[in-house]
Amino acid sequence: MALSSPSNLPPTVPLASQVGGHAGVQTTEDNSLLLKPALPQEIAFYQQIASDPTLSRLKQWTCKFLGTLQLHGTVKEGAGEGMPLEITPLDGVAENKDQYNDHHCLRSISLTDLLENLTHGFIKPNILDVKLGTVFCDESAPPEKRARMELEARETTSAETGVRLTGFQVHSNGAPGPVITSKAYGKGITASQLPEGIARFFPVSAEQTQLGLPANFLLPILVRLHKDIGRIKVTLEEIEMRLVGASLLIIYEGDWATTGSVEETWNAAGERVLEDEEDDADAEGVEDMETVNDDNSASDDEDSDDDEEGPGPVYIVKLIDFAHTRLTPGLGPDKGVILGLRTVLGLLSERIKEVRELIASN
Repeated sequence: MALSSPSNLPPTVPLASQVGGHAGVQTTEDNSLLLKPALPQEIAFYQQIASDPTLSRLKQWTCKFLGTLQLHGTVKEGAGEGMPLEITPLDGVAENKDQYNDHHCLRSISLTDLLENLTHGFIKPNILDVKLGTVFCDESAPPEKRARMELEARETTSAETGVRLTGFQVHSNGAPGPVITSKAYGKGITASQLPEGIARFFPVSAEQTQLGLPANFLLPILVRLHKDIGRIKVTLEEIEMRLVGASLLIIYEGDWATTGSVEETWNAAGERVLEDEEDDADAEGVEDMETVNDDNSASDDEDSDDDEEGPGPVYIVKLIDFAHTRLTPGLGPDKGVILGLRTVLGLLSERIKEVRELIASN
């Protein structure tokens, strides 16, 4: 789908909550739609998810793809640093792949994904971008780029664990804005420090002036995230593809009133998770919980009524960034990405144990 009329697109502003990825991402003023510079390969992947039975299983774990925009003009210098893009939609979609530069946008025409903004509906979104995998450039990339990206993987946690914490933000109820942890933190820590990073993103707070949520609010969110990521892992183990440069995006609500409104139901289910139950979706030990009302998770099927009244989403987990994703029949699943998801599951299991112990001690 290509949007061609300027009337189809509301005014846009730079995305304030971006914690990773390339600069230049925009959102509509109502914060519902995302405009992201894209390569044809990423657009083709989103279209495949909608039509290919093999990839359709990933649909619930990716953003809703609403179409493409073809934009006049070079992206102005400074875009993504507080300067909005000048957007003039055109008919059709760019066909000349040679026009693309290395920064995923065109010199004279920019091809842009139109996606749902996953933070829409959150009051205080806590956001983590986890870079997955051990390989970060295509085989067709120039040798010097491949060498540079391989070195970066070895010098960070990626080569050993399949994970790098790209960046994150966490809210307290006592401040209007989040505390942001930059990419430099994730690039500077070792594999043994990843649990510390996860604890920084999932802090426990006893007072609203501190970062994080009360332990009993946080526990059921952690358990549900663990289960969903286990499902993502099982799905990817069954698809022969390479997700070069893809990320796992985790968002959870930092507003105490919103999380508190569902805590009683979730905590009742979470108490059952204190037992060592086995997840039927993952034989490797993803912890399970009884099915309860899922209206507060945006990982549900698209048949749910988006206009239904009630609290906003409490957590979301999605796969993002598919500029270099491709199917690889006969080559098996992406082992580096699977390694990364196992690492994330282990880190979440450890954090769940810590939060349970805090609850038990009080």
